[in-house]
Amino acid sequence: MKNNIVLRNFKKEDIKGVYELWKKTGLGNSLRGDTSETIEISLNMGGKLIVMEDVLNSKIVGTSWITFDGRRLHLHHFGIDPDYQGKKLSKPLLRETLLFAKKKGIQIKLEVHKDNFKAIELYTKSYFKYLGDYRIYIIRDLSEINIPESILEN
Repeated sequence: MKNNIVLRNFKKEDIKGVYELWKKTGLGNSLRGDTSETIEISLNMGGKLIVMEDVLNSKIVGTSWITFDGRRLHLHHFGIDPDYQGKKLSKPLLRETLLFAKKKGIQIKLEVHKDNFKAIELYTKSYFKYLGDYRIYIIRDLSEINIPESILEN
């Protein structure tokens, strides 16, 4: 890794740079609920947010956000700034991520878009196995939930 690129733990003052990176890479948007409060909660629950910083430019150029639900680690928002891609920076970031999982002794799981071939190649070369039979579903807008009385009845 280049001398001006460092990996370190997230600090509260990184939030603006993290948001800028997530917006630039398409990792974050307002529907995902990725607030500074959510990050803090996930860290307090045993997760970790690794930031990759270009210290010469004081710029966040990569993140790996690992959350913990009490059973598994989940890898979110793993990405490198497009201006820094192709410089072999994803490997040290993933290495740090996997070292965290190994040290915790907890399984780690991730979701990746089916068309993100570069990420899929990186993950499969790094011991992740495709589960195959699973589809992922989510409710992002909780105001859309309208639970019929029939579901609530015993």
